Amino acid sequence: MRTPPRATRIGAAAALLSALVMGGTVSATTADAAAAYVGSICYSDLPSQAYDTLDLIDRGGPFPYSQDGIVFQNRESVLPRQPSGYYHEYTVKTPGSSTRGARRIVTGERYEEDYYTSDHYATFDLIDFDC
Repeated sequence: MRTPPRATRIGAAAALLSALVMGGTVSATTADAAAAYVGSICYSDLPSQAYDTLDLIDRGGPFPYSQDGIVFQNRESVLPRQPSGYYHEYTVKTPGSSTRGARRIVTGERYEEDYYTSDHYATFDLIDFDC
């Protein structure tokens, strides 16, 4: 099972909060890290179809859609900034939808972090596998 690092996200938010509360300045690095902050979701709170997608990712496929596994560009800049090719996206099936729907898992390669979005990249939640 994939285990994402949570310390980096928490550290960035804490650094920004500390700077603001103490009346200090916020560096571009701190602001960038805080802007990249996303929410979190417990593994147990994911829709059942997300479990299927995560299992396929762990097994390396086969995936039901040709777009699964393509590079996610992070054009919305919601996720932490990384070099092109770092993130990949996978479809989470939406029952009753005749299309791929809006739900995705986006993975980050280096730390094996997994993000879930139910609104086609408007918001992301880092999946917490420990709850």
